[in-house]
Amino acid sequence: MPEYTDAYGVTIVYDVHPAKTGPRGVVQLLHGVGEHAGRYAALVDALTADGFTVYADDHRGHGRTGMGQHKGDASKLGQLGPGGLRATISALWQFTQQIRAENPDLPLVLLGHSWGSFMSQKLINDHPDAYDALVLSGSSLLWPGSLNSGDLNKPWNSPQATGVEWLSSDPKVGEEFLADGLTTHETLPKLFGPVDTLRLIGKPGKDLGVDIPTLLMVGRDDTVGGPRSVHRLADAYRTRSGFTDVTTLVYPGARHEIFNEVMQAEVRADLLAWLDKHIADRT
Repeated sequence: MPEYTDAYGVTIVYDVHPAKTGPRGVVQLLHGVGEHAGRYAALVDALTADGFTVYADDHRGHGRTGMGQHKGDASKLGQLGPGGLRATISALWQFTQQIRAENPDLPLVLLGHSWGSFMSQKLINDHPDAYDALVLSGSSLLWPGSLNSGDLNKPWNSPQATGVEWLSSDPKVGEEFLADGLTTHETLPKLFGPVDTLRLIGKPGKDLGVDIPTLLMVGRDDTVGGPRSVHRLADAYRTRSGFTDVTTLVYPGARHEIFNEVMQAEVRADLLAWLDKHIADRT
């Protein structure tokens, strides 16, 4: 189980999934809040079969990293620790640099889901030259009025609700999430506190000086941002950042975790088709 140590001495656990053919590219996968990289097995299998090596860490406070950081206390999962959000993003940039050093001649795709997509937006703003393509799932324009700060499960609340129906229309996904010893369903504001929650706010950078192909994927019933917010994000990348190749895909009937939805095979196929178009086959 590979690991690295960040600037605060926190040990970050990660996995490397080698491409089954090639490789022709590398994907840095950023998971969402309260979860861990192990929940992306089907996506990782699809990417490695298509010639991509996948690097996926358990972010600070999360999954295996969080259990080590919090000395096995699962009740503290999701708490980021010293340095908070800024240190978490810095640790991801440190990971990017390691990935680049280990794969100097391969294009690097940044793929973030939910909170991982929010941090991906920050990484692109700060280090636009480091990435060759950007994929954001379950994302949002990080601006008041575009990001839901209320009850994400509101449309599905009932006396029988588990509280995680917002994740997927497949009830098994919610059941497995709640049974997973490495997850927490505490809200982001409660886990991070008001200061770090506010630090997420921000728009795509102006005139980034590079033209990064960008794919935004969202469920029509996603309560985090949803299609309207994601279309605003796409527009911001075009008009503010100067990106000319921005694609938005909206999945009817899908909620937040499109890679765990009933149409997940279609979602994976769409992602691979987009990558095939934008990352040349070097084999």
